[in-house]
Amino acid sequence: MLGTTILLAMRSITRHLLRSFLTTLGIVIGVAAVVAMVTLGEATTAAISKQISALGTNVLLVRPGQGFGRGGGGERPQDFKPDDLIAIRDQIGGVKAVAAQAQSSATAIYEGANWSTTINGTTNSYFQVQPWPLASGRLFTPTEEGAGKAVCLIGNTVRTRLFRERDPVGLRFRVGSVSCDVIGVLSTKGQAGFGGDQDDVVIMPLKTVQRRFTGSTDLRSIMVGVDTDWSTTQVQNAIIRLLRERRKITVGKDDDFNIFDTKQISDTLTGTTTLLTRIVAAVAGISLVVGGIGIMNIMLVSVTERTREIGIRLAIGAVASEVLLQFLVEAIVLSCLGGVIGLVLAELVIAIATPLMQVPYIFDTEINVFAFGISALIGVVFGYFPARRAASLDPIEALRHE
Repeated sequence: MLGTTILLAMRSITRHLLRSFLTTLGIVIGVAAVVAMVTLGEATTAAISKQISALGTNVLLVRPGQGFGRGGGGERPQDFKPDDLIAIRDQIGGVKAVAAQAQSSATAIYEGANWSTTINGTTNSYFQVQPWPLASGRLFTPTEEGAGKAVCLIGNTVRTRLFRERDPVGLRFRVGSVSCDVIGVLSTKGQAGFGGDQDDVVIMPLKTVQRRFTGSTDLRSIMVGVDTDWSTTQVQNAIIRLLRERRKITVGKDDDFNIFDTKQISDTLTGTTTLLTRIVAAVAGISLVVGGIGIMNIMLVSVTERTREIGIRLAIGAVASEVLLQFLVEAIVLSCLGGVIGLVLAELVIAIATPLMQVPYIFDTEINVFAFGISALIGVVFGYFPARRAASLDPIEALRHE
């Protein structure tokens, strides 16, 4: 019986193919929108988490000022001193490693090729705080760090722009006015969590950058690696107390430095993207309701058109439940067909959008099953009233219908 009912439903749908397609269009758009928005939102969240994790886990970034810039056109905040780094390393519990950074920018030149890049002066502790494997070569030796030798590690972007397919390890190029020997190439990291290319960098010993580029021993930022057994919040509070004391900030005055916890940043950003994804998915889900209303409308029209057919079926012995089932199955088939087409369309949109957005492709089985289930449920809910109306027709009145 059910097979015959489904067959009748399919015949009715194919009899008015264009109308059936337009009827399911709302379901198609709704399912495609929900699945695409949720999946792309999850892909964006995954990409942000990956980018933030590239900064290192359990890492505190200490910078002068109350934000990423001095802000408000005010006086430039005081940089940190080398003794501040030593104090954090020696006096704060739970600190695994501390790395200072002095930054500048310059044009790198090699055999006619040139590229403007960032110069980052630091020590080998930087690679303990923020693990960054080498693609080739080695790190600095203690002698190179202590003497401030003109050696460097380069990111993949610099390698590509200057050396192209050549292995740069052992070669010399010029950075600004400094001739630098390449001792290593860093593995590819990609885009940073706040924008910018993490691979567009030349890393030199801290003393080299201070002596040849910045002309000062002041530190623009300090990276603190926290032991996994310790709470980053606990260590952060201890660093705040220490730096307030060292920078002579009296009670009641605001800090003239800020500390960013990479874990907190990651949680905040992923939480925000998840919330936005849910809001967009809810808005897109409205089109599913609209699609359901469209199905109910067309099914009511179909009942009116087929009143004599219904009357004949009832007159020759069909019971009301069989008529109800026929029209209900027809509505469900329309909804399910719309759901399947919507899922296919969503995956095509995702496959096209993910490379453009530079986020990973993710196939979320849960949201696909959920969206298809909702489309089938809409067929049941919005198809029941027209089916009930068809089943309640009086056979005699139905046969008289013109």
